[in-house]
Amino acid sequence: MTGKQRREQLIVIGRTLFADKGFEATTVEEIAARAGVSKPVVYEHFGGKEGLYAVVVDREIRTLLDAITGALDERTHARALVERAALALLDYVENSSEGFRILVRDSPTGQSTGSFASLISDVASQVEHILAAQFKASGLDPKTAPIYAQMLVGMVALTGQWWLDSPKFKKDEVASHLVNLAWNGLTGIEPRPTLGTKTD
Repeated sequence: MTGKQRREQLIVIGRTLFADKGFEATTVEEIAARAGVSKPVVYEHFGGKEGLYAVVVDREIRTLLDAITGALDERTHARALVERAALALLDYVENSSEGFRILVRDSPTGQSTGSFASLISDVASQVEHILAAQFKASGLDPKTAPIYAQMLVGMVALTGQWWLDSPKFKKDEVASHLVNLAWNGLTGIEPRPTLGTKTD
């Protein structure tokens, strides 16, 4: 096996173990044993379990971000954008459940990148500029687009997380309900929303 092939093998094995057991419960010994190599080989390629985990998470984030941002096109009607984004995320959950499980678990202590929250933030920033253009065209304040982008992306992502553990609904059914709530809620957006009751 070449060095490149060995590295890829370790990534595949690490991905499976991190998805099944989580970061903390996975050991370098176990990764090495599954690959049929000694522990120093894992350290040589990744510097340790943290390095392997970072590579796995980076790949998953890139795959999911590419799928969602590929579904977003400013020339598309707003409702179709919501549908495409919801379906892109649910496609990823369905076709890459191991990867999604890794992303929604807690990142290792002290790791600031690669968390599910940072992924949601990245996707929301992609959606934000599209929403801002839609808001401006509708006479709404485009400066509020980041708030709505976070809400929309968070709603879809958390629903995807729930659906992974409760797959009793078909993907298209989940997506249609997501879009129903997002779209029908968005069509009635008030230009200057206020709370019904004041808080102190």
